[in-house]
Amino acid sequence: MTLKYPARTSLKSPLTSRRGFLICGLAGVVGAVWIDGLVAATPGDAQPLEVNIEQFSADGKSLGFVKMPKVAKTAAQWRSQLSALAYQVTREEGTELPYSGEYASNHADGLYHCICCDTVLFDSKTKYESGTGWPSFWQAISAANVVKSSDSSFGMQRDAISCRRCDAHLGHVFDDGPRPTGLRYCMNSVSLHFVRRG
Repeated sequence: MTLKYPARTSLKSPLTSRRGFLICGLAGVVGAVWIDGLVAATPGDAQPLEVNIEQFSADGKSLGFVKMPKVAKTAAQWRSQLSALAYQVTREEGTELPYSGEYASNHADGLYHCICCDTVLFDSKTKYESGTGWPSFWQAISAANVVKSSDSSFGMQRDAISCRRCDAHLGHVFDDGPRPTGLRYCMNSVSLHFVRRG
């Protein structure tokens, strides 16, 4: 007795055909670009669309709190706005070399703004010489304008400081600063933009 088997059907996957391979490849590239823009524009989960920021006059006087839209841009948009080093530090949490930044030895009177979104972050009245090679402050101009988060990179436990409005990485804060706070906000010059007091 001879057994008859049904005709063999093709088990060829659409992915193994040339057309399927090209379509999937193109879809992958488009998806990667879309995801890159989405992740850069909305970092983290459930980010607020608005934040309360304390605004300051050109002479450093508080103008009160204002609800402002969170600044969110794609990686490409940030790269077109910032220098390569500023992008590495603010958007990728890098660190400039000590004594290399333009504000490490700056003694002029004024306010330090975020290089990414222009939010006022520090007042020169709280700047001091820490001997570290980075501009250091014993307090932020307003606790509302910065965010502290845990940073365990490089096998160390530190507190990272970022801009509340645009999430730009600014530097770290340590508890070895002078009075009255005992804090040292050790910032990257390239994360800041200095404006002389008006």
